Amino acid sequence: MYTIGQLVYSFGLSRSTLLYYDKIGLLQPSARSEAGYRLYTQKEYDRLAQILIYKESGLSLAQVAEVLDGAENTTARILEHRLESLNQEISGLRKKQRLILHMLGQETLFRSAKVMNKEQWVGILSACGMSEEDMRQWHIEFERALPEVHSDFLESLGIEKEERTKIKSWSSGKTT
Repeated sequence: MYTIGQLVYSFGLSRSTLLYYDKIGLLQPSARSEAGYRLYTQKEYDRLAQILIYKESGLSLAQVAEVLDGAENTTARILEHRLESLNQEISGLRKKQRLILHMLGQETLFRSAKVMNKEQWVGILSACGMSEEDMRQWHIEFERALPEVHSDFLESLGIEKEERTKIKSWSSGKTT
């Protein structure tokens, strides 16, 4: 059996956090000592570890409870929704990053900003000896194998929506 103090120490949480989890029914002790102290089994210890992993992924406490207490398909649905939210957040952050780099107007910052633009990518492919047709074939294979990832990649290069749509159209064999 574990006490609140042991859980606090093991997981680096505050006592009030554990009391709150108990209050909302997320993590309840399995027993009480003679003195009335909360006691937790290995099962609750493991549940707390799961709670913290799901919280770290950005799920709300309500979502964590739903994942831990719900059906398996509920877990997949919630995690897929969180993944989509993260993709949107990342996309928004990339746009802000490019905007700030543009406002600063300093080419040297592009190297330290961990961002690549279309011109840099095409330059790398060209330096590797790829022709326009090779690059076209690369896009076709990328679109065929991983269409959503292909879209995200094109967006990460700062390619505007209209051009992304054209690239995706000809790389999938569709005409616009």
